[in-house]
Amino acid sequence: MAILLAFSPFLAFALLDRLAGPTPGLVAGAFVAAGLLLRDRLAGRAPKLLELGTMLLFGALALIALVLRPDWSVIGVRLAVDAGLLLIILASLALRRPFTLAYAREQVAPALWASPGFLRTNMVISGVWGLAFAVMVAAEAALLLVPGMPPKLGILVIVLALVGAIQFTGWYPARVRARHAA
Repeated sequence: MAILLAFSPFLAFALLDRLAGPTPGLVAGAFVAAGLLLRDRLAGRAPKLLELGTMLLFGALALIALVLRPDWSVIGVRLAVDAGLLLIILASLALRRPFTLAYAREQVAPALWASPGFLRTNMVISGVWGLAFAVMVAAEAALLLVPGMPPKLGILVIVLALVGAIQFTGWYPARVRARHAA
């Protein structure tokens, strides 16, 4: 599941955000995303939409944090990051170039790349990730805007959304393959 590696800038951000604050977290996210792009370049692979968008997102937010020094709350900066990723996912779907295509092509034979089923499968998986991030954005916005909302509830919703998307990403392609084999 190479797609999970693409989310490593978000993990680096979350870890450093927790330990050192939002600005170091954003800078770390930008550097990890740049590292993923460099890895692909050195391997002779084209840049992936998610990794390129992630680098631009973290780079822009890090620049804003370094230059303007906004007084972001932990949830506020996570909302900005997750909303940015949601926009990347939605744009990939609108362009009918779901962000999962690049990762799926590394897993299947080139003969399948042009099939309508391959695109449909990736549209569904990318759509589920989009739904997960929409739920995360809604939970983070609620944590910011709804007085008295228990933080543990928002965190639980966020974790469930991520776990659900990860589980679906592992399960759905196997289901499609089994359906086509029958």
